[in-house]
Amino acid sequence: MNPNVRDQILEHRTTISETWLEEIKSFRSDDSLQNITDTMYENTNREFVDKIVQSIEVVQQESNEELVQFAERLIQLGWPLHYITRGLQKFRTITIDVLSETDDDYCQSKEFFQEIEEWIDNLVNVLVNQYSGSWENTVFLQKMALKELSAPLIPVFDKISVMPLVGTIDTERAKLIMENLLDGVIEHRSQVVLIDITGVPVVDTMVAHHIIQASEAVRLVGAKCILVGIRPEIAQTIVNLGIDLGKFPTQSSLKKGIESALEMTNREIIDIEG
Repeated sequence: MNPNVRDQILEHRTTISETWLEEIKSFRSDDSLQNITDTMYENTNREFVDKIVQSIEVVQQESNEELVQFAERLIQLGWPLHYITRGLQKFRTITIDVLSETDDDYCQSKEFFQEIEEWIDNLVNVLVNQYSGSWENTVFLQKMALKELSAPLIPVFDKISVMPLVGTIDTERAKLIMENLLDGVIEHRSQVVLIDITGVPVVDTMVAHHIIQASEAVRLVGAKCILVGIRPEIAQTIVNLGIDLGKFPTQSSLKKGIESALEMTNREIIDIEG
């Protein structure tokens, strides 16, 4: 940054900062910031503007470690990204307005505006990258956790297991379901597997295709498959799409599916009277 611009900003730091702190109060109308206490909001704003001004000294070194650490704290506290971007844009506008009113000729030049633009754009890029990196890491961890929990095969009786499916089934998840299903059948020595689709919001041609593939794979390893949890609207969709599920048994509920599985393994539930 041009030393003259830097000196001007530091000289008018108080005016710029106080004007910015007053202007940024309007951000509180945002729904995502209304739950933050007045004290915390004010203290965060003062720290933010201090970090912005301090960054003048390190822009050329391409190191904004303190500002990055500040952004990391905001991410952990759940502050929205647009607080950062709007705050920096407002700071840029106020800085230009304040310095344009000084007697310094350079502050009236095109180069001056370019200096301010480059400085603030650099800060925006640094902080947006910090936010996006954090989000990508969070999404990745959530995705891995979901994978681990999304398709368990649960033994409920000897030789009978249930796989409850919840949420949307895409190609990647279908592969995971297939792997867990086959591994579980072998591990638990299941003869009958119930695939429960009660928690699957939509069954289209692709989802049905994945389910049919899973049932065929189960049959090839010596077990039988029952599809349970078919709600009326799902049944209607399957019929309208012309999907053939006639190759393996279906039941409307898990209870009925378990009764069928017990029959397949030559067992039944008997009520014992007191």
